[in-house]
Amino acid sequence: MNLHEYQGKDLLADFGVGVQRGIVANNKAEAVDAAKKLTADTGTSWYVVKAQIHAGGRGKGGGVKLAKNLTELETIADQIIGMQLITPQTPPEGKKVNKVLVAEDVYYSGDSKTKEYYVSVLLNREAGRNMIMYSTEGGMDIEQ
Repeated sequence: MNLHEYQGKDLLADFGVGVQRGIVANNKAEAVDAAKKLTADTGTSWYVVKAQIHAGGRGKGGGVKLAKNLTELETIADQIIGMQLITPQTPPEGKKVNKVLVAEDVYYSGDSKTKEYYVSVLLNREAGRNMIMYSTEGGMDIEQ
């Protein structure tokens, strides 16, 4: 099963898991509209623009970027949508990005220290079954 990040987050949210909120956009105009809606709904003024392809390592390939205002968001969305994103998990020619997830920046300014967790569901080819990998360290290189 191949799920985009936004689809996986929707499933988790349906079961009550707190996730970074975001809206999918197919072009820069939709990305700006998504950002404005996120600001109205969450108060965020910074946005994470994430390429939605079936491959890990999107950040290292230039497919995940932080926008600190709507002008930056429009430029970044325009750069990412339509690009051939090359990551360690894509073919050599990469994969074309057709949509982005515009997500709220989740900076936390509260009293307690924040914690990040990384979860990956991947195929263990030796065992011939899926495995769930969970770590407090990782992110782009969780498999290592």
